[in-house]
Amino acid sequence: MDEMNALSLERINENAKRKFLSGVYGWMALALVISAAAALFTASNEAMLRIVFGGRYNFFILAIGEIALVWWLSASIGKISTGAAIAGFVGYSVLNGITLSSIFFVYTGASIGSVFISCAGMFGVMSLYGLKTRTDLRSAGRYMMMAVFGIIIASLINMFLKSSGLDWLISIITVVVFAGLTAYDSQKMLAASEHADGSEMFKKIAIIGALELYLDFINMFLALLRLFGNRRN
Repeated sequence: MDEMNALSLERINENAKRKFLSGVYGWMALALVISAAAALFTASNEAMLRIVFGGRYNFFILAIGEIALVWWLSASIGKISTGAAIAGFVGYSVLNGITLSSIFFVYTGASIGSVFISCAGMFGVMSLYGLKTRTDLRSAGRYMMMAVFGIIIASLINMFLKSSGLDWLISIITVVVFAGLTAYDSQKMLAASEHADGSEMFKKIAIIGALELYLDFINMFLALLRLFGNRRN
């Protein structure tokens, strides 16, 4: 009887673990679909283009709104409801898609599609590595987070220098860093899944995990696009 109870408990835990991980990657995939739809809609709608790019500060207000929304979600996840977390996550996906619409005026549609597929393949490989490796990636994750701040500072400096060589170098480092963070965040979600119990808290943790992986993907995608995207004439 004890063995049966133990097997039953193990099966329940395994189901909760699978459900949690499915939720993380499911929410992340949904965010990508929402962002892609929002980007395509904005790029093909004159009214939206006027709203986003018509004013001098409109685009930057949207960008600041994205940062504020990410900060709010990360800081408030323990206090807000699951519904509010979902609303914030979906809202961020829409806002990010709207700002990403600008890539359609810089790069050809074919190159955007091919880079997206390449990025998806790279993301899948690194995420699988993070889920399967027995190496503890926590220390590497800390160094990669420090590297992210370095990338931000270097990018701000290059806004004034406008160096194509530095931009190329930043893009390469960005790909490497966010590929590593994909593995790290995937391993972190796997560790969290060991304690998943289907509670509201873990539903919200799945949303935050999806947001982290979504950001890894988007940053890697944009860096790859700068490196390999074909610009419009």
